[in-house]
Order: sequence, then C-alpha cells, then structure tokens
Amino acid sequence: MKGYMYILLCNDDSYYTGSTTDLERRLEQHFAGEGANHTKKHPPVKLLYYEEFDRIDDAFYREKQVQGWSRKKKEALINGQHDKLPELSRNYTQYGETVVSTSSTTETTSSTTETTSSTTETTSSTTETTSSTTDGTVPEPVEGTDTTTNNNTNKL
Repeated sequence: MKGYMYILLCNDDSYYTGSTTDLERRLEQHFAGEGANHTKKHPPVKLLYYEEFDRIDDAFYREKQVQGWSRKKKEALINGQHDKLPELSRNYTQYGETVVSTSSTTETTSSTTETTSSTTETTSSTTETTSSTTDGTVPEPVEGTDTTTNNNTNKL
C-alpha cells in the first residue's frame, strides 16, 4: 500500500511532519481541525513538502526520521537543497561552537554523583545505628565476619 510523508507549515510558523496512505484525505482532515493534536492547536497554513513511498511503513519510518531533524535541515529538504543535508546532520560540536553546555552537563552529573555518595553515606550510617544493642553499645564484630555494607549502586 502506498504511503506519503509530508511537512505542513502551521499558523504559528511551526512545521508538522506526518505520514499517511491517503494524502488528500489527510490534508482535508488537518485543515478541518480533525488531524493531529499539533494541527488542532496550530492549524496548518499549507503543504510545504511530501514524499511518496511504495509502502506505508517506509513513509512512517521517514516521518520519524525527519521529525528528529532541526528546523534548518527540514528547510533544506523542503527547498531541495539536498547537498546541505550532510552538513546540517552534524552535531553542534562539529560546527566550532562553544561547548559551554557540555561543561554544564558534566557539572550536573558530578553533582548528581555527589548526591548519590551522600545518600550512600546516610545509608551506611543508618546501618551502623541499626546494628547497635539495646543498651546503646555497638557490639564488637565476630572474628572472620565481614561487617561492611556492600553497596554496588554507586558503580557506573
């Protein structure tokens, strides 16, 4: 069964990417406000682009692929600038931009790791308190017995 992947321009200047077996019927639905949630909230203005496929599952796959693209990459596709697609596929670090956000992410990860360590210390402390006797003294460990708590949740 034939399938189509299409891109609509919506009234808020956003793009909607979809797929269908009947492009004309699906466009009528979108323009009548009966389409997807995005096009209900942001009615489409016009069809910008579509591709035809021999199978609907190929169209659906292409829809999911294009949905993950940046706006600039979608615009290159719409405008037939296929030579720009590989360049626009690069991630932001390959454009020579500042990598400030990566440092921030690393710091957040470190902070999360510190929080996990802190939680582990609290857990160890709780375990020691639990092992005390009723008179408040901590019993001596029996020789040959390991009393340390093994917590593998901190290993990455």
